[in-house]
Amino acid sequence: MQEQGTPRRQLLALGLAAPLAAGTVLAAGDGATAAARPAASSAPAARLPFRDPRLTFEQRVGDLLGRLTRDEKISLLHQYQPAIPRLGLRAFRTGGEALHGLAWLGEATVFPQAVGLAATWDPALLRRVGAAVGDEARGFQHERPEGWSLNLWAPVVNLLRDPRWGRNEEGYSEDPCLSGVLSTAYGHGLQGDDPRYLKTAPTIKHYLANNTEKDRVTSDSVLRPRVRREYDEAAFRPALEADAVTGVMSSYNLVNGRPATVNPDLNDVVRKWARKPLLHVTDADGPNNLTGAQGYYATRPEADAAALKAGIDSFTADSAEPAKTVRSLTTALEKGLITESELDTAVRHILHIRCRLGEFDPDGGPYAEITKAAVDSPAHRALARTAAEEAVVLLKNHAEALPLDPGRVRKLAVVGPLADTLYTDWYSGTMPYEVTPREGIVRRLGGAGKVTGGEGVDRVALRGAGGAYLSAGGGEDGAVLTESGDGAGSAEQFDVFDWGRGIVTLRSAANGKYVGWDGKVFRNDQKQPGGWFVQQQFVLEEQDDGTRLVRYAGYETLADSFGPKRYLAAGADGTVTLAAKEDAGRYELRTVRDGVAEAVEAARAADAAVVVVGSMPAINGREDHDRPDMALAAGQAALVKAVHRANPRTVVVLETSYPDTVNWEQEHIPALVWTTHAGQETGNALARVLFGDVNPAGRLTQTWYRSEDDLPGLLDYDIIASRRTYLYFRGDPLYPFGHGLSYTSFRYGTPEPSASALREDETVTVSVRVTNTGARDGDEVVQLYTRRRASRDEQPLRQLRAFTRVRVAAGRSETVRLRLRAADLTHWDVTRGREVLEDGVHEVLVGASSQDIRGRATLRVHGETIPARDLTATTRAADFDDCRDVRLVDESKASGEAVGSERDGAWIAFRDAELGSGATEFTARVAREARGAGRVQVRLGAPDGPLAGTAEVRATGGRYAYDTVTARLRGARGRHDVYLVLSGELRIGSFSLR
Repeated sequence: MQEQGTPRRQLLALGLAAPLAAGTVLAAGDGATAAARPAASSAPAARLPFRDPRLTFEQRVGDLLGRLTRDEKISLLHQYQPAIPRLGLRAFRTGGEALHGLAWLGEATVFPQAVGLAATWDPALLRRVGAAVGDEARGFQHERPEGWSLNLWAPVVNLLRDPRWGRNEEGYSEDPCLSGVLSTAYGHGLQGDDPRYLKTAPTIKHYLANNTEKDRVTSDSVLRPRVRREYDEAAFRPALEADAVTGVMSSYNLVNGRPATVNPDLNDVVRKWARKPLLHVTDADGPNNLTGAQGYYATRPEADAAALKAGIDSFTADSAEPAKTVRSLTTALEKGLITESELDTAVRHILHIRCRLGEFDPDGGPYAEITKAAVDSPAHRALARTAAEEAVVLLKNHAEALPLDPGRVRKLAVVGPLADTLYTDWYSGTMPYEVTPREGIVRRLGGAGKVTGGEGVDRVALRGAGGAYLSAGGGEDGAVLTESGDGAGSAEQFDVFDWGRGIVTLRSAANGKYVGWDGKVFRNDQKQPGGWFVQQQFVLEEQDDGTRLVRYAGYETLADSFGPKRYLAAGADGTVTLAAKEDAGRYELRTVRDGVAEAVEAARAADAAVVVVGSMPAINGREDHDRPDMALAAGQAALVKAVHRANPRTVVVLETSYPDTVNWEQEHIPALVWTTHAGQETGNALARVLFGDVNPAGRLTQTWYRSEDDLPGLLDYDIIASRRTYLYFRGDPLYPFGHGLSYTSFRYGTPEPSASALREDETVTVSVRVTNTGARDGDEVVQLYTRRRASRDEQPLRQLRAFTRVRVAAGRSETVRLRLRAADLTHWDVTRGREVLEDGVHEVLVGASSQDIRGRATLRVHGETIPARDLTATTRAADFDDCRDVRLVDESKASGEAVGSERDGAWIAFRDAELGSGATEFTARVAREARGAGRVQVRLGAPDGPLAGTAEVRATGGRYAYDTVTARLRGARGRHDVYLVLSGELRIGSFSLR
């Protein structure tokens, strides 16, 4: 990259970027011989054609590729790409974290978590936030700190189909339309507005169906074709089709038995969505999992070769050490597992992105002049506040409990474990400043004297059997925890924060730092719980005699290595370390301050109370840890109830990364407000909403269920069969998808489509008049859903198709126009393996949430009628209509899907098959690894219907070794649902009835 200070136009005037002679270097770049050796050139690197911005990116990449040696090309396939001094190339790294601001680079603007940004339902805002994050990424590049990258790993579009997912905070929505629109907006912001160059290169993640953390490297996301096409892929496709992102990251999990790291769809499907070259990366150490926990390949060269062939361009493995990847790919090339052409293809993808970033331009491209002044700029601070304000969702507001009137609220009790702290998540940046809920409210009311209350947590001292207290230390670094205090002074006092399921954190009163394990001893030196191994977690286990054992409950995988030694105990010198339960210290818990009593006292003396409760992102749910339940922590729920008893004018603020089952609160608390962990401006945003300076208009992006009983197992990805998400859920949610209230009211007119009928490739505009019937200006999120009245296949109860957030002044009206394309109304036809626009009538539903529908219209869609199934042609077994006790599995390691039986009597169904005058033979491609025989029965009408024929399946030599089996059929004529009933462990790839 050119040194700063030399303008682009001066370099061009000096002739330092000569044009490429037509056709010369491109041909050399495509040849294996030329690509294996450095091209001879006496010209300075600055004069080489790949530096010439007047050429096309394809020409420049072709020139550079032709100048690289084989070893240099292989070196570029690791995440940490080394410098190539002879060509003037600097080191490059894929992967900077930018979900809601830049992470791990030092102080940078921290916006609301991604799920909070999504709650704004404001694509224009997300584009502005993305642009700000992109500017800050460019601002950091001049210093090039550790972790610097212009290839940003964001946004995350994995669908929030289950609110127990530990990484719920990272995604946008349970709906693919909403996720697609918002990810496109954020990606465009990160990329910038230049038609050719990139400000940053965003990578969308994690492909595919990555929505569980338990055993995430070995768990298998089973996706039947309709779920895969209509749901999981549909979230990724919009941003890629809009060229709003520059590649995807493969996920850790398996998809239908095959690791996502070697998913052939990376090439075969994803690249076809985009118009420009993409750079695909693996998740961290994904390549190593192929030979490790997944055991999918025997050797690293085989595994890396398979990943490269599938479409991976950059290998994120072994941290900053590329040697293993380089050695593995070199071996793969020498053994013929990959070709030079396949190597060149991956390198070309990498170089194309680097070229579009302006790296090879003499002046660094159009974004090179963005400086560090962009980081934490006044404009970004203001944007952070706007984003935090727009993200707030008003869940309930009985009898206009909100907004609070500052003229009448002379004293306000603000209490709760999140009232005085802003928590960050694993991918948060470092906030340059923090405005807590209490601080924001104090500023809004004009002084601390009007605000009372504390955090509502107990302050305790723990007295050992010998009379000495657990003692920490003052100062920034605290001290090693000892059993040494002879009294309950500040060094012996700890604030106990309850995060649910018995897990608490202990914050030292001596210095306000949390106690945690450093691998040898305990020390109070952490600003807040965090890190990959969250080592600040404890359980205070009450014993029969009233004493407590203090169990270390840090990151479970770390604690497992300790075996039975999980309890705190003091050694001979008083130092506290870990011991087995029988050797644990027994402590008398003395309450120095009763947090609930203190909160109740403040609430009784106040005009109103605000209770701020919620989650701790490093503990309640996070990467590698799903939530076992959705309840508010017991201690926090008790605090809410106690404050409400003391003062019925109680407002509860939920500050969480996901939905909670707050049924009691919904029934009893007058006003409920939800926000995610919203970054540095959280307090100001909440205060402005609570006091009516901002009229809330945030909307929920996922269903809030009443109970875990409303949900199937976390690993069940079939949202159709399991009735999951608002698309298929038939129960009564606590809050529906799209829900959110306002301080004003809106009346909707009748929705009016611009046409009564719609054909393929056509678009209709639905207009609806929205009137603000209240006394306050406000935003309304107008949501357009459709419902198909009849279909061959089960359809969603309703499905979001378009939306807009519109500002409507009090007493005024606005006409909202929403576009609906025929393409939006297609679904995946498993009978023919393609999208289909089915003929029929659709209801057009316009409203304020998925269940608050204000107006309806009908739309006639002229499409096609799905014909009866033709099973005489070869039919993929995976294209079934229904199933029981089967799994979709990998047909081979390279590609394809088959159906595997899990127990005798398993079946797959093919609805409405036309067998004509009679099928006489059943033929199937099957594999059976086990000895002995299995069988496939062909039955008509039901799994136990008339038997038409039986094919015996003997051992074929392995799960990927397929043989053809046949069976004579009897009575297989006319139109029937056909069932294949499987017995014995076997796989079936395809079949036909002729």
